[in-house]
Amino acid sequence: MAQRGVFAQTLKPVLVCVLLVHAAASLPAQSKGDDGDQKEDVYDLGPGIVPPRIITQAAPRPSTARGVRVVGSVTIALVVSSKGMPRDVHVLKGLDKDVDQSAVEAVEQWRFAPAQKEGKPVAVRITLEISFHEM
Repeated sequence: MAQRGVFAQTLKPVLVCVLLVHAAASLPAQSKGDDGDQKEDVYDLGPGIVPPRIITQAAPRPSTARGVRVVGSVTIALVVSSKGMPRDVHVLKGLDKDVDQSAVEAVEQWRFAPAQKEGKPVAVRITLEISFHEM
């Protein structure tokens, strides 16, 4: 334990992403679209909805300036638009203010193949779990 300062240098977040399927029915709710003017229905994952797929993801980069080692998970909720863009990204369950913020900033950079309903792209609410492991 004499090498506590080394933890900040050797800790690298390993990104584990889990889509947690909502048990709610796939009833639409109104939400602003990507252009800000047009509204699009937002569905919960459920029967008849093909979930979105991650196409591009960025790893969170938590600040290690404090020399604190972080191990655990941050649960993020968001809407994936019908164009595959993340919207309304926010923390449901966090670890630390800086770590939570780095997870949100990373997810905002992600791109998705949109969810589909009846073969058409739709916006959906999803939950992600970003795990941080010691390496």
